[in-house]
Parts: sequence; C-alpha cells; structure tokens
Amino acid sequence: MSEPLTLASRTVDLVFPVTPVEGGTAILPVDHAYPLFAALCRIVPQLHGDRHVGITPLAGRLLGERRMAIDRWAQLILRMPLERVATFLTIAGNVLDIDGTRLAVGAPDVRALRPVSALRSRLVVIRGFTEPEPFLTAAHAQLAAIGIRDATVRLVPRRAARPWERDGRGGHGPWIRRTVRIRDHEVVGYALDVEGLTSADSLLLQAIGIGGRRRFGCGLFLPRKER
Repeated sequence: MSEPLTLASRTVDLVFPVTPVEGGTAILPVDHAYPLFAALCRIVPQLHGDRHVGITPLAGRLLGERRMAIDRWAQLILRMPLERVATFLTIAGNVLDIDGTRLAVGAPDVRALRPVSALRSRLVVIRGFTEPEPFLTAAHAQLAAIGIRDATVRLVPRRAARPWERDGRGGHGPWIRRTVRIRDHEVVGYALDVEGLTSADSLLLQAIGIGGRRRFGCGLFLPRKER
C-alpha cells in the first residue's frame, strides 16, 4: 500500500479557466472527451503517452440532442502527479480547437485533493463489463485491489425517463449508463457513487481512480454534489 498512498499524497488538480474565443456561447458535443484530448496533445505532445494524467470533460449547460453550451466560463481540470505540473503549464494562453470550437485557456490554479466521504465518477469503464450487476462486482474488486474495502459502492439511478445522452438501449434502464467515443470505437460504462470513505481512502480513490480510459475522463472521482 505504500506506493498508492504516496501517489495519493502527491496528486493534484491543475485547473484552467476556459472561455469561448469569439465570446457569447460555444457549442460542444456532450461526448467531447476524445477531441478535447486531441486538442491538448497538439499543445503538449507528451500527453499522448502519459497514462498518469486524467482529464475531466468540460461542464456546461445541456441543450439536448447530445449538445452542450459553454457560456462565459468553464473549467478544464487535469489530474496529475505534482511533478508533472510544470509540463502542462504551457497550456495557459493557448486556444483549444475542439472539432472547430475554439476556447481560450487562462492561467491555472494548482489545487490539492480534498478528502470527502462521498465521491462520484460520471463514467467508469471496466473492460468486459457492460451489464449492471457484473459491472458493480468488478468495481468492488478494483476498489479492493487498491485497498478500499469498507466503502459503499452504488450505480447512480437515472432521475428522468428521458435521458440527455443515448446509452445504447434507448435510455430506459434504471441506471445512468454512458458512452464515450474514442476514434471509431464506442466504450460503455456507468456513473458510480462511492460512499462512506475515510479521508485516506477518499484521497486514494481520487488519485488513482478505477477502470480505464482516464485520459478521456473515465474513472475520475470528484466530490459528489448533493441536490
């Protein structure tokens, strides 16, 4: 456990403000993880082979038809070991071209991870597990593998009958099931809550995550927002 705990203690979020270059509103697809990754690789080529860096999708105002709007501000969050921060500071002052949508990147903040008892990932993908019950079992196993055994793990229930994102089954299941397109391949996973975490386990899960496709926003856990 010493290596994961060390990683947790030196993992940070590098947070950049982004704004539409032309002002007003910028429109992006909800599933923009791959074009965002490609845009960042054009600025920092080292990112292409760096599997220690996680990139959260941009948040915005949902419009329906798998589109979202970014108005005056949004945040680009890169999660990484502290010693990699200097490499990615060069993103500031550049323009991200995300499939033709241009976003200006401002000066970043470096933020330490904050331990909270309830975390959520908007999308966890575990290779070979696309059905709810086997997926949940696999998620438990991956948490146990990094030393987290006492937390409660839950799929996130769907709040509305009509989802914003199609999920390969028409969106009629009880759980939030999402996809991310990487080149010409669509990867399936689920939103996941992990509750009852100790401070140490919370930091560990945020630093390491579970599942794959971290560079495309998968398996990254953030403090859960209560509604």
